[in-house]
Amino acid sequence: MKIGVTGASGHIGAALTRVLIEKNYNIRVLEHNDRRGFEGLYVEAVKGSLSDKDSLNRFCAGMDIVFHLAAKISIGINSYELLRKVNFEGTKNLVDACKKSGVKRFIYFSSIHALKHAPLNVPVDENRPLLKDGRSGYERTKALADEWVRSRGANGMEVIVLNPTAIVGPYDYKPSLMGQMIIKIYRGKLPLLVPGGYNWVDVRDVALAAANVIEKGRNGERYILSGEWQTLEGIAQIISEITGKEIKKIMIPMFIARFGVPFIYTWSKLTGRRPLYTGQALEIISHANKNILSKKAERDLDFKARPLNASIKDTIEWFKNNDYI
Repeated sequence: MKIGVTGASGHIGAALTRVLIEKNYNIRVLEHNDRRGFEGLYVEAVKGSLSDKDSLNRFCAGMDIVFHLAAKISIGINSYELLRKVNFEGTKNLVDACKKSGVKRFIYFSSIHALKHAPLNVPVDENRPLLKDGRSGYERTKALADEWVRSRGANGMEVIVLNPTAIVGPYDYKPSLMGQMIIKIYRGKLPLLVPGGYNWVDVRDVALAAANVIEKGRNGERYILSGEWQTLEGIAQIISEITGKEIKKIMIPMFIARFGVPFIYTWSKLTGRRPLYTGQALEIISHANKNILSKKAERDLDFKARPLNASIKDTIEWFKNNDYI
């Protein structure tokens, strides 16, 4: 079986590519501008992008299944137009190329942020409506692509959607925003923490469930892949316990954090570094549902989330072994 993977240089893509290779599938990746996630692996690489239709046609030719992970992830530092071009229009371009090439199954990685979290006192499951009117451009564009893929994109091609929560774990080559946060907490460079948190899930568990979609996923279904809820303060405490280091943890009220966002944004522009605290990030972290269910994926895809402590420990170990910390 021949399988294509977009976004193989990203966190989930790098882990998924390794799982698929272990299962002896023939893998082709779409190489954009970074190959660290699959460097040295036995894969075929096709250079291109989601806006280059010719490269997408070459990428999809002869593929049986395509996993679509490539996306522009943003928490307030990119324009809506750019996010729409990549996350929505790029997805449409890829689906068109898949249909031209006769791809049988399209597996789309959406996000938990594409689903509405309110009301917060009711658990989130696959029946939640899409957040097409969200304040974040990332949320809106992922929700739009999610809706289009499931309702109008298939046209005879099987489509399955995956919605993972916040990702941690090894193979975070770029590193991701969550990886950067863990690195900064470890180094004591993020002493000011805000209230709120995320549902965290290990990238290896997500990758294994995604690979299981090939044989076990049901056409037209959505699967949430979630793990364990934890606050930023709790993450800092876990890192402190794992490493034996004293981690500075100064909690600041959310209104003070919001007041400081313009200054953080200006500083990020001057230094060229992506800010972890933006207005949209604070909005997400303070209005995220604490109870996100993955029972459907557990039943259909044999999904099982490992303890968060183990994931954080392995993440730090991987960052150490690869000279990130």
